[in-house]
Amino acid sequence: MNAMFEGYGTGGVAYDEMFDGDALRPPYLRLRDSLQTMTTPDLVARVEALQASYLDQGVTFDIGGEERAFPLDILPRVIEMATWSTIEKGVQQRVRCLEMFLADVYDAGEVFDDGVIPREVIATSSHYHREAAGVRPPNGVRVHVSGIDLIRDDNGEFRVLEDNVRVPSGVSYVMTNRRAISAALPETIAAHRIRPVAAYPQRLLAALRAAAPAGVTDPTVVVLTPGVYNGAYFEHALLARTMGVELVEGRDLECRRGRVMMRTTKGLEPVHVIYRRVDDEFLDPVHFRADSMLGCPGMIDAARAGNVTLANAVGNGVADDKLVYTYLPDLIRYYLSEDPVIKNVDTWRLGDTDAREEVLDRLDELVCKPVDGSGGKGIVIGPAATRAELAELRTKVLEDPRSWIAQPVVQLSTVPTFVDGQLGPRHVDLRPFAVNDGSRVWVLPGGLTRVALAEGELIVNSSRGGGSKDTWVLAGHAAAAASPAPTASEAEAPRPAVPPPSTPSVTGPAIADLQNQAEQQQQGAARC
Repeated sequence: MNAMFEGYGTGGVAYDEMFDGDALRPPYLRLRDSLQTMTTPDLVARVEALQASYLDQGVTFDIGGEERAFPLDILPRVIEMATWSTIEKGVQQRVRCLEMFLADVYDAGEVFDDGVIPREVIATSSHYHREAAGVRPPNGVRVHVSGIDLIRDDNGEFRVLEDNVRVPSGVSYVMTNRRAISAALPETIAAHRIRPVAAYPQRLLAALRAAAPAGVTDPTVVVLTPGVYNGAYFEHALLARTMGVELVEGRDLECRRGRVMMRTTKGLEPVHVIYRRVDDEFLDPVHFRADSMLGCPGMIDAARAGNVTLANAVGNGVADDKLVYTYLPDLIRYYLSEDPVIKNVDTWRLGDTDAREEVLDRLDELVCKPVDGSGGKGIVIGPAATRAELAELRTKVLEDPRSWIAQPVVQLSTVPTFVDGQLGPRHVDLRPFAVNDGSRVWVLPGGLTRVALAEGELIVNSSRGGGSKDTWVLAGHAAAAASPAPTASEAEAPRPAVPPPSTPSVTGPAIADLQNQAEQQQQGAARC
């Protein structure tokens, strides 16, 4: 295995998480030792078996309209406990702040009166929905599940890249990645003490049950999916099965007298909590898109009446707006009286005249992003852009400066990745997932590491051809004392095979509309 790293180059400006020059960083010492007897042909054989396994089990993702096996790199990313503790605190702080911000925005609006953020920033956000105003969740939780995207800069410091508090996707790959790597590298994973990830479905279910309407002691929880044509359907089915709840589509639900009911073989049964994986705009044709076939008419009214809880809450997308992101450090100080544990990436607001003039003079040096972009779409990396692309960007910024932000080109940290039979440094980010049950924000140890498989590529999104890595959080002495070593069942995620979808009951032109909407609705800004 040591021979594989002989040609591994880390001479760039990016922070390499495994090597500090020629020296190995401490978290990877045991990994190297456990792999040193493995040859390149051995590794290739295991990679091929890993890919075949994912394809057979249906662990797929939509890339350019084509369903492919989700790319999983065989070498894990390793994070030591001390570093993870900082990440965990930073994510918890972020979620608590966003909860308070959303409650304020859709109610009293004190943050506007105190001049922390202009009211105009919220009013002009495409994800601000007046339908959510005045709706107070039963246990005060709007962000039941969040995915906070982090990157590691040139100095090895983690920074927040963006927030995902609508319907963040990707946690199913965290669980299936762990199971797959446990099978592919059993001797290696046995040599490490790694915090398990298999508890996520139970944590999520507990948080959803805690969000039930007042007076409901044994709530019925369902997962609402856009359907089998949606690129993240695998995740929806996996989460429903591992939580032991029903997976439903909009046509399985019906609203009567301000309550949501589910059609079953025994007749209509009440639904109390809906973990919805349908974007706001498709959720209720009465209040949003009138042509939507993915949601259920009357759902918003039932939520407003307090008879059903929608997780995550409608209107959360305003917190995902990248312009709002620029105010998060100030919001943390305002709501929590704390300094941010994890800093933002330096960002220019192009709606500000001085910032816009500076950015327009340096378009070829910076990264420009649409504030409501998703899946890496619309991003222009100045140093890699053509003159025509920069000219087009300049026009767009001048026409609608509020819709753009700019950031310096951050060389995301690199981790050794096995691509085309060779090891090389590839850029990565990290999406830790947090679950809020109203009393505690629990952060899944590890999260989803996304990796740009093309050499030098900085966009890691799977929808742009990126892959993923299993993320190992090493249990330190404190963690070891607090929790026993994971059993075999805890160390592995539930079997990821998804049962074949049933044949849709709609026919004719309606099924084409259903398919188009399910494909169109791809988790908004929270796409992998």
